[in-house]
Amino acid sequence: MYWDATYILVLIGAVISAIASANVNRTYSRFRKVSNARHLTSEAVAEMILHSAGIYDVRIERIKGSLTDHYSPKEKVLRLSDTVYGSTSVAAIGVAAHECGHAIQHQEEYKPLALRSASVPIANFGSRLSWPLILIGILLGVNGLAQAGVILFTFVVLFQLITLPVEFNASSRALRILRDHQILVGNEMTGAEKVLRAAALTYVAALFSSILQLLRLILITQGGNRRRR
Repeated sequence: MYWDATYILVLIGAVISAIASANVNRTYSRFRKVSNARHLTSEAVAEMILHSAGIYDVRIERIKGSLTDHYSPKEKVLRLSDTVYGSTSVAAIGVAAHECGHAIQHQEEYKPLALRSASVPIANFGSRLSWPLILIGILLGVNGLAQAGVILFTFVVLFQLITLPVEFNASSRALRILRDHQILVGNEMTGAEKVLRAAALTYVAALFSSILQLLRLILITQGGNRRRR
């Protein structure tokens, strides 16, 4: 059976991503059991935060799933997942506040958010076509085609890189608002901080994993060039 040493890079990335995913699930589950002292629901907190920022044109909706929460700039809709919507836990409030951070970024025309939004079509295009081009290029021995796929995959990695400051900034905004408005206090704030920190690390892990995958693809395509010389 053929063994490619570059598989080690994929394995390292997979392990790091698995650890980050397990950590966020474990942390969220832990603080999902801790209710805030004021018994505020996540959607009530989201409304409070949006209104305090002068935002009144963003709808708050419920969406199916767990931790599928997101803010849609185009629709101006803040969607909270089943496990977050209606919950009074410090974990749910932290997540809701984070999504409000994105809404505030949008209102303030935060440049990294605008850059990420503009990069979505390019990243989606790269994500769809990169692997088919790489596989076809390798199978047919057309290295130029495989290298074109690698370039497209680079766009996906760049998108993930752009995403990092957007996510970290949204979390810092959320924690500052929760603290300044005394929505959460003491150990409640500590819980929200741990949840958002664990969530942020999943983005770091995803980027690191993609960088390792990109490095592997570069090594493979360069190897193809050397074999033909």
